[in-house]
Formats: sequence, structure tokens, C-alpha cells
Amino acid sequence: MPISNERIVWIDCEMTGLDIKNDALIEVAALVTDSELNILGDGVDVVIKPEDAALAQMNDFVRDMHTRSGLLKELPHGKTMAEAEAAVMEYIEKWVPDPRKAPLGGNSVGTDRVFLSRDMPAVVEHLHYRVIDVSTIKELSRRWFARAYFQSPAKRGGHRALGDIQDSIDELRYYRESVFVPAPGPDSATARKVAQRITATPGTGTPEE
Repeated sequence: MPISNERIVWIDCEMTGLDIKNDALIEVAALVTDSELNILGDGVDVVIKPEDAALAQMNDFVRDMHTRSGLLKELPHGKTMAEAEAAVMEYIEKWVPDPRKAPLGGNSVGTDRVFLSRDMPAVVEHLHYRVIDVSTIKELSRRWFARAYFQSPAKRGGHRALGDIQDSIDELRYYRESVFVPAPGPDSATARKVAQRITATPGTGTPEE
């Protein structure tokens, strides 16, 4: 398998809200990492000029967030959606030339994927259908490894797409070291024993639990 097919495409989006019918995609950033979470290249970060109607219906919370981050004042000079999609695709294809091989990575990436499917279908079509959602690892760590969860690195992205992606990559690096079994993991015989034990003793939790 080509090394490029082991890579992860990390994407974060900023929107005017979460309503797929009415809200607009206003910033998209992407970073590609190898399987060891090393960032490849400089990434891409594109601000997109939205329709006036999407800006007008932003609620106060979102408007304040994008004002504090500086994104709101950049929107009048943003690119068209077609220009933004082309820029994102150019970067992704440089590092992941084969389509439908690399998964999408990020935090709570389901929402990002919905907006990308609507506005940047070429990006979604180039990615594998599987995702690497760091939010899942955080939720499991909160339940099983609470000390590691509460010591996780502070976010520094400031609700800007590129910074938020870098936060997500740092989070996965942290959980890999603090929670995951150290590489190379158990040998095959030990792994088989664990699998046999798990399938032989299914969970029997009570409703009260």
C-alpha cells in the first residue's frame, strides 16, 4: 500500500451557524498528516465571502465568537466557494493523490462533513467514508481514563479553522501517549486471548448503571 494512503486529512470549518439550510460556510482549513501525526506541508486556510442573508441571521453568540477571532472582518475580502474548494483540493491532492483512501480527521467532524458535502463535494468525494473523530476518544477517555482526560492540553485555536485543526492533532498526539497502549502493542497471541475473553463474556450491565 502506498504511504500516501496511510495519511489523514484533517479539516475544520467555521460557519455562521449549524443550520444546513440557512447558514454559510465561511472558513475552511485543511492539514494532512502521516500515520505518525506529522504535519505535511503548510496546509491551507481559506476565508469565504458569504451571502448577506447568512450574515444577517447569525445569532449573537456566533457573531461575538467570529468578531473576537477576527474572522468577521475578513469576510468581505473572502474567496468565492469555487475558489476555496479549488485551493483545498490542490493541497489535499498534493499529499493524498489517490481518491477515497484517506479518512477525514478532526473534532465532531460530522457537522463539518455535512457542510462540505453541500458546498465542497469534490473534497468529500476524495476522502474515505471513514472518519477519525478525536471527540470520540475524548468521550471514552472521560469515562475510562478521567485523570488523562482532565489533564489534556488546553485549546489554543481561538475558533479559527487552522488553529482548531492543530488543536485536534495535538489532542490525538496527547491521547496516543497518555491513554493508548504503547507501540507496538500486544503480541498476536495476547491479542487473540483478549478477543476470546471479550467475546466469551459479554457485558451484563443493569438498567440502573
